[in-house]
Amino acid sequence: MRKLIAGSMVAGALLLAAGQARAEESLADSVKKACHKELTTFCKGVPAGQARILACLYAFEDKVSDQCVYAVYDAAAQLEQAVQAVKFAASQCQADLQKFCADVKPGKGRALACLDKNAKDVSAQCKDALKQTGLKK
Repeated sequence: MRKLIAGSMVAGALLLAAGQARAEESLADSVKKACHKELTTFCKGVPAGQARILACLYAFEDKVSDQCVYAVYDAAAQLEQAVQAVKFAASQCQADLQKFCADVKPGKGRALACLDKNAKDVSAQCKDALKQTGLKK
C-alpha cells in the first residue's frame, strides 16, 4: 500500500487540483467519495493544494481503507492515460498549433478551442489524433 500511495502522489496531487472531468462524476469527486472516512477522520482541516491531502493520507497509510487506496490508484491511472492522450495529440497537431495558435496562451482548453476555431484548415492528421484521444468528437 505504501508504494501505491507514494507512487500516486504526483498524479494524485494533479487530480485533486484538477477541476475538469468529462464524466458525470469527476476523478476528484470519486476519490473524495471513496476516501470520505479518511478525509474527515485523519485529514480534517488539511487545506487542499500542494499535495497536502495526499501527504496526509500517506501519513496515515496503515489506516487508509483499500477502497480509498484503489480510488487514488485508479484516478492516477486515468490521469496518466489522459496525459498520454494530450501528449500524443499535441505531437500530431504540433504544426497546426504553430501555424494557427502560436499566440494562444496554453491552458484551460485554449489551444483546443483554437484548433476547433480553425477546424476547416487543420490537418487531417491532427483531426484524427483529436478524435482518437477523445479530445474532439
